[in-house]
Amino acid sequence: MGTLGGVEIRAAVLEGVGEPPLIRPVELDPPGRGEVLVRVGAAGLCHSDLSVIDGSRPRPLPIVLGHEVSGEILAVGAGVSSLTVGDHVVAAFVPSCGDCVECRQGRPALCEPGAAANGSGTLLGGERRLRHADGPPGGTGAPIHHHLGVSGFADHAVLSERSLVRIDPELPWEIAALFGCAVLTGVGAVVNAACVRPGETVAIFGLGGVGLAALLGAVAAGAWPVVAIDRVPAKLELARELGATHAMPAGPEITEQVRALVPGGVDHAIETVGSSEVLAAAYHATRRGGCTTTVGLPHPDARLTIPAVSLTAEQRRLQGSYLGSCVPSRDIPRFIALYRAGRLPVDRLLSHRLGLDELDSGFARLARGDAVRQVVVF
Repeated sequence: MGTLGGVEIRAAVLEGVGEPPLIRPVELDPPGRGEVLVRVGAAGLCHSDLSVIDGSRPRPLPIVLGHEVSGEILAVGAGVSSLTVGDHVVAAFVPSCGDCVECRQGRPALCEPGAAANGSGTLLGGERRLRHADGPPGGTGAPIHHHLGVSGFADHAVLSERSLVRIDPELPWEIAALFGCAVLTGVGAVVNAACVRPGETVAIFGLGGVGLAALLGAVAAGAWPVVAIDRVPAKLELARELGATHAMPAGPEITEQVRALVPGGVDHAIETVGSSEVLAAAYHATRRGGCTTTVGLPHPDARLTIPAVSLTAEQRRLQGSYLGSCVPSRDIPRFIALYRAGRLPVDRLLSHRLGLDELDSGFARLARGDAVRQVVVF
């Protein structure tokens, strides 16, 4: 790995919807202009990966999955100016070009070229650096797509410089990786999108890695009470340990139960499940003038029905938050600082450490709801 020539790596390749990712040899081309070669330290399992596997989040195939990643830079391509060999980095799953309208307005999570590249399975510059190293189904040399510009379920990856943020090298890989998706998305939704203030009431719908990170963000922001909602008893118990004042099992009466606990409804509802039904319940759990923030990713065909008049007559707000509405270069370092100060106990989200060969069982565990955040450690 000491040269800029193409190398053979081990990676998890998804060839078809509904199939398990296969661990197989893959050719990784050298980094091009504005790109770097990263030795992957750790990669987290996220529902966004699972949604590609089951087809609810369509992506071009074949593809190397994995988008929540930490690692070390081994080589840099021409034109790279902000990173150097030896840097420890965390990947953000939206590369930001820095020059489109959204980037210039300080909203890199909505970067237009970044979104286009993610949708087409390329790096920010439009290139694919992954190729089949063996025969069928793609044939030797056939291109493989990148997942969200990262493709971290591999021992090495080539990424755009614009996808990476340098971090303190003392941070363990498996903890650092969580800041690239779960923490950015969950904490960012609370502090950047919802702008929760001390004393405001918050309900978190869904307690996966992102939902529990949102809970940590709400507690750190001084919200009270903080209501945690999920169908898994172990996650409700963990939520209590992490600062939730109330933990409620999900069910058809949850809206009424939240409004009974907080008369009139909560100031903020954070929805992380990716279900239009759960999003409707979250919306109805807010008070007049309340705000519902969703970070979940439902199937593209899912539809949401709410009383349209409530948006005006009750001044309610319904908003989405992608990548936690974060500026990764700003927010990853400050969230890490809060973790090191004991204000964001992110390490409590880590439920399982896996090897790459255990990826299939990890996704099965994730689908059952039996894990919070699992991380492949290389």
